[in-house]
Amino acid sequence: MTTPNPGLDEASDDHHEDILYPEAVPFVLLHLASFAAIWTGVTWQALVICVVLYVLRIFAIGAGYHRYFAHRAYSTSRVFQFFLAFLSQSTAQKSALWWAAKHRHHHLHSDTELDVHSPRHRGFAYAHLGWIFSTRHRTTDLGKIADFARFPELMLLHRWELTPAVILAVITFLIGGWSGLVVGFVWSTVLVYHGTFCINSLAHVHGRKRYVTGDDSRNNWLLALMTMGEGWHNNHHAFQSSVRQGFRWWEFDPTFYILKALSWCGVVWNLKTPPEAVLRNEQRLGTKIIERAAAELAGSFHIDRIAAAMREALAHAHAPTLSDLQDALAAAQHKTVDLLAKAHFPALPTREEFRLRAAAMFAKTRSMEDIVERAHRMVLDAVSKRLAAA
Repeated sequence: MTTPNPGLDEASDDHHEDILYPEAVPFVLLHLASFAAIWTGVTWQALVICVVLYVLRIFAIGAGYHRYFAHRAYSTSRVFQFFLAFLSQSTAQKSALWWAAKHRHHHLHSDTELDVHSPRHRGFAYAHLGWIFSTRHRTTDLGKIADFARFPELMLLHRWELTPAVILAVITFLIGGWSGLVVGFVWSTVLVYHGTFCINSLAHVHGRKRYVTGDDSRNNWLLALMTMGEGWHNNHHAFQSSVRQGFRWWEFDPTFYILKALSWCGVVWNLKTPPEAVLRNEQRLGTKIIERAAAELAGSFHIDRIAAAMREALAHAHAPTLSDLQDALAAAQHKTVDLLAKAHFPALPTREEFRLRAAAMFAKTRSMEDIVERAHRMVLDAVSKRLAAA
């Protein structure tokens, strides 16, 4: 399950993709098993088991896999840590170490070509569930999760990742018979699957953006209801280590409420929350986020069209001619962007055009001018290279 070379599982795009390998078969069979309720019947007891297990395990995904193992948003004892891992793995979503390592990689490269599940680059279906069954994601980069991989009991669960799910399935059968197994365990497991998967897919496609995060993360109130608070995804990407993901009082976040109650009992502690500057959306953005947002803004301008319009205008102008400009660009070398910035060409978008487009594309941020300036330079650099090569 482990990879001897950290990062090997995050291979380049030409890595062979095969989502039909044997581990996908149990996933498909589990979905088909849901229809066995036609023969087992649906009892009230089984429905209660289904609801209870859905709530309990969707909480485990959010509080365990996500906020604790992936982001260390709070602290807890070694005993409760093991309980969280065991309960999380009863969802049959692989081990806590695998899940958290992949999620940490996701945040490092969110919605870039290196993201493990970006709808922007690989489509909705792949982001929703296809990536899980790709051979490139079969292994676990323990280097990304070394802080938890040092615990032997977590490594034991890592090696026997399906054991908690099997134990839970047996318990539901003992309590509710075949209906308890099919309706109680299978139905709830399938529902938890897709509730979790929707955060990777829908929460990067539908919803609102309160913060500029350099990716497509969005707040979605319906997903927040379905996942006990995980749907406030743009909030989460704005301050990843926060145990609280519903930043406003009206943003329903039951996972946080439960963890807060557990902190009063001493079960968890050191709950991390976003600073006031983040809550008011007054924080300065980091260089990485500014760079990503600027690249997105620059990408909204058609560089080839701008360069072509400039070439055509210069070809019919008396001075400077295209050849004059090319000579100047060649002589200026690293100063070519400054040369274009100082010149006045109708085809080149102005900074004001960048500001207007940025205001339409992004949420308000104190770093908007930094994004505009960087995007403006990106476009000028790309245009200058095309003109110099013409």
